[in-house]
Amino acid sequence: MSPVSKVTAKDTPRAGTAPSGAAPTGNGQSRSEGVSVGVILRFPSQVAEELQRWRASFGDPMAGVIPAHITLVTTTMTKDWEATRHHVREIASRQEPFDVTIAGTGSFRPVSPVVFLNVEDGFGQCVSLHRQLQAGPLERELAFAYHPHVTVAHDVAPESLDEAETALRDYSATFPVASMGLYEHDDNGIWQLREELDFGTEPDH
Repeated sequence: MSPVSKVTAKDTPRAGTAPSGAAPTGNGQSRSEGVSVGVILRFPSQVAEELQRWRASFGDPMAGVIPAHITLVTTTMTKDWEATRHHVREIASRQEPFDVTIAGTGSFRPVSPVVFLNVEDGFGQCVSLHRQLQAGPLERELAFAYHPHVTVAHDVAPESLDEAETALRDYSATFPVASMGLYEHDDNGIWQLREELDFGTEPDH
């Protein structure tokens, strides 16, 4: 499995990272056969750990597997890893760091059994990043309109969803966001971080 790369938009691949083209992804496939990717905003460890404890308290089995985050690009298949990486790096280079405030709860019920924290400050930047990212090598039609949020309970009993919506109704946290993570979805269903891209750096052409 290829290692995580902490890069700016102008960094070149480090020794030991998977090369471009048809290099193995670590799951037996080659990148030329297609790679399922996603892009997210990660949270400071203190916020992420607190929200994971809350999610676990609601009986969500994914609490220990999926750290708290804001999705910018949900699961999307690409057949050109190098073009995708360049695309994401270019967008990171144009984005300035910004503050995010997550506060209060909402739900996608009855369409989907999900309770989430609202994104207040930073909502517009998330939407803008999503629109830019979900284009070019990552362009595809989505089943639902993009809505930035932070999942705190998913696919648990209705009473647990009610509890999550009530317990975190007054929750609020503000923190800076200065990078976004490019992930690969492996054959085991696990998201693997491939590159963490700093905002506001010049790309290396």
